[in-house]
Amino acid sequence: MPRSAPDPLEGTARLFVDGTNLLHALGRARHGAPAEGAPLPAAALVGRLRALVPAATEVTIVLDGMPAPGAIGRRVTSGVEVRYAGSRSADVLLHDLTRTTPSPELTLVVTDDIELGRALRALGARTAHASWLAGRLDRQRLVSPAAGRPKPPSAGRAGSGPGGAGGSGADEGGEAPRWKPGRGATKKTGNPKRGHPRS
Repeated sequence: MPRSAPDPLEGTARLFVDGTNLLHALGRARHGAPAEGAPLPAAALVGRLRALVPAATEVTIVLDGMPAPGAIGRRVTSGVEVRYAGSRSADVLLHDLTRTTPSPELTLVVTDDIELGRALRALGARTAHASWLAGRLDRQRLVSPAAGRPKPPSAGRAGSGPGGAGGSGADEGGEAPRWKPGRGATKKTGNPKRGHPRS
């Protein structure tokens, strides 16, 4: 019998992920074609990666640019770290993280950049394409429905896409939908003390 290919996650102590590559790959996996417009939100990755990757593996998601106004530039939750490259590119940060990690041979980097992949392998790290990880995450979503939800959400539910599957992807991995305040959400619309003069 032919031997199955080894699991890239096996024996991995550190997983570095180009978040932009992965988000676009997830969009392609969901729609069957190159994703149009903005990719899935980065928040969609955290819970899903934590559920897929062994608990002993530390995960760092690297994103281009700066965090949104009011957000911190680096956060860690359940062993998953989100870092922004800032004025550098995500590729440069991924290379720097791999170069300074104590055990590059136990490091797996998910990136679609060919030149970066060569440089990372020269450091002793292993690499994988974002399409591989997106496929794993997509299979996980299909075979692991959230506990306590035997039925899919109804089509009329707010935020649901065609067929009630949830088109935005922000709630993937069983995470509850996040409240999204609009501009001026804290603006008062009336006087709650009207009719109650001060004593």
